[in-house]
Amino acid sequence: MVRAGAVGTHLPTSSLDIFGDLRKMNKRQLYYQVLNFAMIVSSALMIWKGLIVLTGSESPIVVVLSGSMEPAFHRGDLLFLTNFREDPIRAGEIVVFKVEGRDIPIVHRVIKVHEKDNGDIKFLTKGDNNEVDDRGLYKEGQNWLEKKDVVGRARGFLPYVGMVTIIMNDYPKFKYALLAVMGAYVLLKRES
Repeated sequence: MVRAGAVGTHLPTSSLDIFGDLRKMNKRQLYYQVLNFAMIVSSALMIWKGLIVLTGSESPIVVVLSGSMEPAFHRGDLLFLTNFREDPIRAGEIVVFKVEGRDIPIVHRVIKVHEKDNGDIKFLTKGDNNEVDDRGLYKEGQNWLEKKDVVGRARGFLPYVGMVTIIMNDYPKFKYALLAVMGAYVLLKRES
């Protein structure tokens, strides 16, 4: 007895049958796919380290996490940074800085710069959409930032591209599922 529609058609069992697909591969194919995955990860790390060297910034790409810089930058915008030590910091410039005691860098505009006779520079920042300056964000007793606090200066941006990062941080299960799917794709993809 033949069921209707069954002749000459091949219906995939389950596209998520990862372990079955892994068992079908011979050892050589599996090693090749694992090596391919390792090369992708190491290439991404090399590109990131190369960007660090080229830009002089410990974090050459950051995502805007709040609306404090609107209308200049919106939540989810991806910023490209440089941090060349010889460039002077100027009022009006947008900087990304770290404050002692906080893990996440802050993206705000320089509103005041004070340069001493010996060349030391101190500056004050404020979010464009904030009512007051950032002294309340700095560590206790600190009223000004110094060059050592700067992670980078905004040189360009891509609007809303960083929303993927925000979604993955807000929904960790989504992040792990996406990473698992991407890893499975790389491991199971067969070369034609």
